[in-house]
Amino acid sequence: MSLLQETGERITASLPDRRSENAVAELLLALGQDLDDPNLVETPRRVAASYRELLRREALTMTTFPNEEGYDELVLVRDIPFTSLCAHHLLPFRGVAHVGYLPGARLLGLSKLARVVDHFAHGLQLQERLTVEIADYLDAELMPNGVGVVLEAEHLCMSIRGALAPTARTRTSRFTGALASHGRDHFLTALRDRD
Repeated sequence: MSLLQETGERITASLPDRRSENAVAELLLALGQDLDDPNLVETPRRVAASYRELLRREALTMTTFPNEEGYDELVLVRDIPFTSLCAHHLLPFRGVAHVGYLPGARLLGLSKLARVVDHFAHGLQLQERLTVEIADYLDAELMPNGVGVVLEAEHLCMSIRGALAPTARTRTSRFTGALASHGRDHFLTALRDRD
């Protein structure tokens, strides 16, 4: 965090900020870039700030409500956008998450499904691990009758380099409880049923 004067004006970057900016500058120099180029003067600061934002996980709290009506059908939120960083290449992968659950004793505030996806997307990730973390967290915290998570994403490490497959999308899924045993087809059918 920046050191602040009493007036709230920034006077200097803190040590972690300066270290990350220096590391980016060193990387650019090692890759043969000219840091005196006017377009690159602020790049180390900008890149370091971008990575800090993408890697920082905010605290996550669940808002649940008693399931007084005994609702037992699938609750599904589709097309939750997310962006994460590939742990292997430090390049973004982005796509959509489809997250649902079969309620037990508690219902979840709907916006929390998107917040859970966002929370676990921050950091260096693998899509497979991200899928499992979202599902297992919801399963443990909500204790529903089942959880389903399907992620579909484009990986820049595959679309702009390497295989050069810009239209390829990767799909991963995780199902727990009743959705794993006999509700998977219902979940996937609900994804295909578009308005």
